[in-house]
Amino acid sequence: MIKSRLCEMIGTKYPIIQAGMGPFSNNNLAVAAANAGVLGLLSTSGLTSRDQQPFVYDAFIKSAEASPDDDMPTAIKKVLKRTHRLTKDKGGIFGINVMVAAEMAAEAKIIIDTAIRVREENPEMKKNFKVIFTSAGDPVGWKDKIKGAGFTWMHVVPSVKGALRCKKAGVDVIVASGHEGGFHTSWEPVHSMILLPAVVENVSDEKTLVVGAGGFCDGKTLAAAFVLGADGAQMGTRFLATEESDFHQIWKEAVVAAGDRGTLVARGFVGPARWIKNARSEEHAKNTLKKSPGVFLGVPDDFTTIDMSLIQFELDSIKAVYEGNKEKALMAAGEAAQRINNMPKVNDMVQTIVKEAEDILRGIQKKHLS
Repeated sequence: MIKSRLCEMIGTKYPIIQAGMGPFSNNNLAVAAANAGVLGLLSTSGLTSRDQQPFVYDAFIKSAEASPDDDMPTAIKKVLKRTHRLTKDKGGIFGINVMVAAEMAAEAKIIIDTAIRVREENPEMKKNFKVIFTSAGDPVGWKDKIKGAGFTWMHVVPSVKGALRCKKAGVDVIVASGHEGGFHTSWEPVHSMILLPAVVENVSDEKTLVVGAGGFCDGKTLAAAFVLGADGAQMGTRFLATEESDFHQIWKEAVVAAGDRGTLVARGFVGPARWIKNARSEEHAKNTLKKSPGVFLGVPDDFTTIDMSLIQFELDSIKAVYEGNKEKALMAAGEAAQRINNMPKVNDMVQTIVKEAEDILRGIQKKHLS
């Protein structure tokens, strides 16, 4: 069996993280992933969409066993208790993914404060609810809140500079996300083959682990993560296209059908995003080039400068996914989509990935080391 410091740190069987993808909830996927022996991450972005995307919010509430009348802390408490109830007997390990971008700081504070409080009020959760995973923002300002709360803290970054900020904040596991990744990607196109070993060289030590993300989807790429010095791999698109995934069926089918050169980059709510290539995303890419060229030049913009027609196009396109309207749907996915051609059960997929990685690593040793 593969040995990994990630497994030792958080108690999973396998060194894989199921990404906390949005905008749709992944409350059922996270349970399936945790029970399959990997880290299952609950996405919380759906909780912030009550006004702009009520269909996303309603889906989150329903799969959280919550009520539309619940306030945010109550809904969080219910989804955490549900997830614990469904994972505790199998020893599944789970966490929450929280976007901490400046635009979402107020909501992030509520989510993180509530998660800390709920776990303290329910100490039996501590065996399973072990991770706070932050993304899309600077981790340093969250140090005082998260460090010392008893969680393993993970944060995702697209650069060595970002990894060094994580180091300063005291993040336990730094996830280096290459430009291959789906949906929210970095302003600068640094891919995993370059980014991951660079981050490992700069921050990995006895206290700080590094995990690769972006392009990881099978045993070959998991083995590659280890060869590049990582302690594991995060997979998003691969978990999206599974039977238990909460994402709409047309989104899952689009991943499976993507094929060679099946994605492109265009604007995506908070910056560059990688979308499955179709007529709608190609139109969006053209509009991005005209109205937000910084996406392709590495020059960030924000809601004070962006042409909001781009954002409205994205909102309308996500709603189209929910309605099953393929003609108007935008569906995000990583470049790994072109390597995905089936929609298995999560446990079967995890077992296949791990066995393939183990066989490859053994084979490398036999073939290349005398």
